[in-house]
Amino acid sequence: MKNIVILISGGGSNMAAIVQAAHAQHWAQRFDAKVSAVISNKADAKGLLFAREHGIATAVVDHTAFSKAPQPREAFDAALMAEIDKHAPCLVVLAGFMRILTAGFVSHYEGRLINIHPSLLPAFPGLHTHARALEAGCQFAGATVHRVTADLDHGPILAQAVVPVLPSDTPDSLAARVLTQEHLIYPRVIAELLKNSNHQA
Repeated sequence: MKNIVILISGGGSNMAAIVQAAHAQHWAQRFDAKVSAVISNKADAKGLLFAREHGIATAVVDHTAFSKAPQPREAFDAALMAEIDKHAPCLVVLAGFMRILTAGFVSHYEGRLINIHPSLLPAFPGLHTHARALEAGCQFAGATVHRVTADLDHGPILAQAVVPVLPSDTPDSLAARVLTQEHLIYPRVIAELLKNSNHQA
C-alpha cells in the first residue's frame, strides 16, 4: 500500500477534500494507496479532528518547540521528516501548511512533495494573494498545484484552475471562489500522480 502524508496548519479543507476523494474514488482499490497520516505544526489545527474521525493517524510537530535550537528551522524540519518517514510516503502533500521548508527538507522528498497555492503562479507567490490580485486589477484568479522546490511557490506546475474576478469581490469572496476549485484540482492531481506511478511500477 502506497502511503500519502498530508501536512496542515489549520482547518485542513483541502486535506478533507483529498480524504473524501480517496474514499469516493476508491484509491485503495484503484491505486493501492491511502492517506496514512495528517501532520500539523499546530496542536489546535481543526483538520486533525477530521483526520482522527476518519481513522487517519495524526501527529503534531510544534515549530515553536524548536525556537531555542541553534538552527530552529533545520531542527524543526528534521523532527518533521522523522515523523513523516515513519509512514514511508510515496507523496507528501502540503495542504495549507504555513511553514517555509528548508532546502534539505525539499531535497529529502524530491519528486514526492507537492503544494497548492491560491494564485495562478508565477503571479503572486507568498501571502495575501487575493488582495494582491484585486489591487492589481486582475480579471481572473485561481489556484496552482505544483511540485515543491527550494524556491518558495515555484516548481513545475501540475495543474491550474481559473475563476473570474467579479467587480464586487473582496479578498474573502475571491478566496472562497478559488477554494472551491482547489478542492477539485488537488485530489485530481494526486489521483493522476498515483495512476502514473502504478504504470511505472
